[in-house]
Amino acid sequence: MHHFILFLFAFLFVYFFTNYVRKIAIRLNFIDKPEERKFHTKPTPLLGGIAILFGMIISFLASYYICHSLIPPITEISYFFIGLFLVCLLGLYDDYSMMNPYIKFIIQSFIALLFIFGTKLTNILGSPFITIPILLLWMVGLMNALNFLDNMDGITAGMAAILGSGYFATGILSHNHFLSLISVIFIGSCLGFLFHNFHPAKIFLGDAGSMLIGYTLAVLGIALLSQIIINYTVNFTSLLPILLLSYAIFDISLVSFTRQRDGRNILEGGKDHSTHRIGTATGSIRVTALMVYLINIVIVLITVIIFGVNNQFLTLATTIIFAIIFLFFGGKLDNIPIIITQNQLRKKQRNLLSKS
Repeated sequence: MHHFILFLFAFLFVYFFTNYVRKIAIRLNFIDKPEERKFHTKPTPLLGGIAILFGMIISFLASYYICHSLIPPITEISYFFIGLFLVCLLGLYDDYSMMNPYIKFIIQSFIALLFIFGTKLTNILGSPFITIPILLLWMVGLMNALNFLDNMDGITAGMAAILGSGYFATGILSHNHFLSLISVIFIGSCLGFLFHNFHPAKIFLGDAGSMLIGYTLAVLGIALLSQIIINYTVNFTSLLPILLLSYAIFDISLVSFTRQRDGRNILEGGKDHSTHRIGTATGSIRVTALMVYLINIVIVLITVIIFGVNNQFLTLATTIIFAIIFLFFGGKLDNIPIIITQNQLRKKQRNLLSKS
């Protein structure tokens, strides 16, 4: 009941607060204008990440009154919210000025390291020389993977709520208060925003929102990993966070591979994501969003079941099966025609000229 009340609080706060944020975005001219590499066809306000950020912060403060007994250690919470604020701030600046991607990676890495060292997670996988690079790659990778996936109305916010449900279920099953509390706040906030972001979207997440979502999912994955290691030590069960986030990992892998193979810039935006290809096949943004939701619902259900069964070899086998399925799925999607935008076409032409 406490979790439901907290979910409802977060949902209602973000649902109503998003209207206010949208008006501010219009007043400040924080607008995402249509471009060749983008999917929307009319100017749309940004700053959706601000609505989710405030929703999560206010909801957490409300949790002191709603379910004080479930509040996790202050160290975990404080560093999580510090990172959340910094990621959102970085995204806002990127939305405003289109910063150099390499500088953005450096700042993302700093935020990730701040969380890793602040929460003393430098040796959860044994040696710090193994743990730190893996956690750093995980956090920075997911910040950018969810940023990449935020290319169609409702995709990222809806997917985030579904994945948050998976973390919430594992938190409840393992009595991990950090997982359950942050997850339920996260789910409510994302769903409250989704009502404004589903096609046709009235407001976008922006980089501030998509990177905030990626950061939160990464931290929850680390919390799940820590719980697994506490209960079962390091074994194949540690693959569960990867299994849960497998669609986001699949999308960024597909984009990176095909762009590298075709001589296009990996870091330049384009219309070649899995969602764009599914959208071309279905001819509908809404159907595409629902298909992505369905895929992630299946992934979440399987992950939660495996977590409950607690069989490390079943985890390994399922991860391998999912990898094979995604390889097959990626091959099929690769056959769907894509629109190569001018910003990527110029890069491809430069590569061809240099080779000749």
